[in-house]
Amino acid sequence: MGAAAITKRGGRRPRAVPWVVLGLWLVLFLLAGPFAGKFSGAQQNGAVDYLPDSADSTRVARVQNALPGGESTDLLLVYHRDGGLTAADRQRAADQVSEIGTTYELTGRPKPIRSQDGGTVMYAVSSTQPGQDEDARNAFVDGVRDLARDTGGLSVEVGGPGALTTDMSKVFGSLDGTLLYATLGVVTVLLILIYRSPFLWLVPLGVAGAAAGMAMAGAYGLHEAFGITISGQSGGVMTVLVLGAGTDYALLLISRYREELRRHERPYDAVRAALRGCGPAILASSGTVAAGLLCLLAADLNSSSGMGPVAMVGVLSALVAMTTLLPALLVLLGRRVFWPLIPAFGSAPQSRRSLFTAVGSLTARRPRIVLVGGAVLLGALALGTLNLPGSLRQADSFTERPESISAMQTLARAYPERSSQPITVVAPADRASAVLDKVRSTDGIADATAGRSGGGWTEISVHADAAPETPGETRTIEALRAGLDRSYGAYVGGPSAQQLDLADSQARDRRVVVPLVLAAVFVILVGLLRSLVAPLMLLVAVVAVWGAALGIGGLVFHPLLGFEGTDPGLGLLSFVFLVALGVDYGIFLMHRMREESLAGAEPQRAALTALRTTGGVIASAGVVLAATFAVLTTLPLVGLVELGFVIAVGVLLDTFLVRTFLVTTASMLLRRRVWWPGRLSREPERPAPPKEAQPVTASSH
Repeated sequence: MGAAAITKRGGRRPRAVPWVVLGLWLVLFLLAGPFAGKFSGAQQNGAVDYLPDSADSTRVARVQNALPGGESTDLLLVYHRDGGLTAADRQRAADQVSEIGTTYELTGRPKPIRSQDGGTVMYAVSSTQPGQDEDARNAFVDGVRDLARDTGGLSVEVGGPGALTTDMSKVFGSLDGTLLYATLGVVTVLLILIYRSPFLWLVPLGVAGAAAGMAMAGAYGLHEAFGITISGQSGGVMTVLVLGAGTDYALLLISRYREELRRHERPYDAVRAALRGCGPAILASSGTVAAGLLCLLAADLNSSSGMGPVAMVGVLSALVAMTTLLPALLVLLGRRVFWPLIPAFGSAPQSRRSLFTAVGSLTARRPRIVLVGGAVLLGALALGTLNLPGSLRQADSFTERPESISAMQTLARAYPERSSQPITVVAPADRASAVLDKVRSTDGIADATAGRSGGGWTEISVHADAAPETPGETRTIEALRAGLDRSYGAYVGGPSAQQLDLADSQARDRRVVVPLVLAAVFVILVGLLRSLVAPLMLLVAVVAVWGAALGIGGLVFHPLLGFEGTDPGLGLLSFVFLVALGVDYGIFLMHRMREESLAGAEPQRAALTALRTTGGVIASAGVVLAATFAVLTTLPLVGLVELGFVIAVGVLLDTFLVRTFLVTTASMLLRRRVWWPGRLSREPERPAPPKEAQPVTASSH
C-alpha cells in the first residue's frame, strides 16, 4: 500500500489522540506535583536508614532511639592551640561549654579531658533534646558551633558522631537541586550537539523533566505506602537515571521517527511506525533495567534495598513518558521540529560513509583479530582491580573536608593513646553490671561507663585504646562481640561497628543479588531475542565491561585522585547499573540484527546493517548516559564520585568497544548459531531480496 493511501486513514482520530495524551499528562502532572514536592522531605539519612536490618549495630541504634530522651546527639568539642593551651584558653573553653549547657538540655555535665602534650582539651557533649528529628539535630549542632568560637589563636572544632551525621545530611540535602540542574545542563548541551537544531532538543529534555517529576511523586508514594527507604544517595541516583535513561529512549525513538518521516507523509503515521519498530527494544531495555534494580530488594542493606524500587520507579517513569508524551508532542509539532534539517517525505537520507560503516568494514575483514584483541584489552584493564584501595573510612569519605572530619583528625593526633569515638554496648538492664565488668576486662579497652537505662536496656559507652577505624579498634570490637555471647544478651554498635557491619552486609548482598540480576536479565533477553546464545553473549560482555571499569577505577582512585579507600557498596551498585544499563545497548543492536535476519539478510549483512543503522544512536545514547552519571563525580562524597566514575567509564567502554566491535564480530563468527535454538538458527541462509537503502542513523543526527 502506498504512502498516499496510508495518509488518508484516520480522519479526526489521529489529530485528536495526541491532544488527549497531552491533556492526560497535564492532569497527571497537576495531581502528582504536590507529592513530587515532598520527595526531598521524605529522604532519611540516619544510621538506621543505611544499616543492614540484621546487624548488631542496627539493633543498638534502635535501642538507643527507644531509651529515655530518644536518640542522643553526641558531640566532641575540641579546643587546640599550637604550642600548648594557656590558662586563659582553658578558662575560655570551660566558659563556652558552660554557655552551651545553659542554652541546651545536655545529658550529664561535660568534663575536660586534656591531651598529654597539653595542646588540646576535649569535652564530650551529648543531648537528647533534638531526638530523631533531622532538622532539630542539625539546628542543635549548628547552635553549638555558633557558641564554640575561635578566639585569639585558640581553635575550636565540633566533631563526634552527631556532627558527622549533620555534615553528611547537609551534603545529601544539597544533592537533589545540584544534581538536577547539573544533569539538565549536561543533557541540554549534548542534545544540541547531537540534533543540531535550535528547537528539537527542547522536546526530549522537557519530557525527561516531566518524567523526573513523575518519578519523584511515585517514589514518595512507595515510601508512604510500603515504607520504602529513600536516602539522599538513592534520590540522587534516581534523578541521574531517569534523565539519562529517558534521554536514551528519546534518542532511539526520534532517530527511528526521522527515518519513518521519509516513508510516511503524516507525522502520526511516522510515529506509529517508529513505535512499532523500536518500541519492543525500548520496552525490553527498560524491563531489564527495572528487573535488575528490583533485585536489590533482596539486599540486606537498607540503603541498597531502598534504592532498588526508587530507581525502578525512575526508569518506568522515563519509559512511560518517552512512549506516550514524547510521541504526542512529536505529532503536534510535525516535521518543523527538525528545522533546519527537516526530513522530507519520499526523500533519501544523505548518502555519506558513516563512522560505523567504516567500523563494520574493519570488523568484517578481521573479525577474529578484533574479537580476541578486544577481549585481551578488557582482561588487562580488569587487572586494575588488584590496585583498588581498601574499605573507605568515614574520615576519608568527603572530597572536601568538613569540620567534623577536621576535629576527628585533630583528636587522633592529640590523643594517640585512646579512641575519641565511642563504641556503644546495649545490655539487658538486669545484666548490665555483669556486661560492664566483662567489657572492662576485654583487651584493648581504655574505659567503659554505664549511661542511660530504660525499656529494659542499659547503654554502656566504651572507648578503645586504638584510633577509630583502625585494625586495632576492629580487633577490639570483634573481641567484644565474641566475649559478649548470647548468655549476656548484649549488642555492640557505634559508628565504627556500623562500618564493619556495612562491609559484611555488602559482601553478603553481592553473593545474593548478583546471581539474581544475571538471572532476571537473562530471562528478559531470552524472551526478546528468542535465543539462548545471544543473551549469554550479551551477559558475558557486560560482566567483562564491569570488571574493566572497576579496573580503571583502581588505576585512578588512589594514584590520581588520592582516595584512601573504596565505598563498600561500589562493587554491587556498579554491577547492577552496568549490567542493566549495558544490556540496553546490546538490546538495541541485537533487536535490529534480528529484524534484518527475519527480513532475509544473511548473518554478516544483518550484523553490519544493524551496526550501521543503530551505531549512531547507540553512540549518542552512550555519551548522554555516561555524561549524566559523570555528574556524580562533581559531588563532595567519595562514594558517589567512585560510583559515577565507574558507571560512566563502563558505559563508554560498552558503547564504543563492546557493542561496536566485540558483539558485532562475535555475531559474525557465530553466524546463525547466535540465534540458537530459535527458528532463525535453523533457517537456511539465502540471499536477501533487494531492498531500499537503509538510512544511516549517524548522519541523521
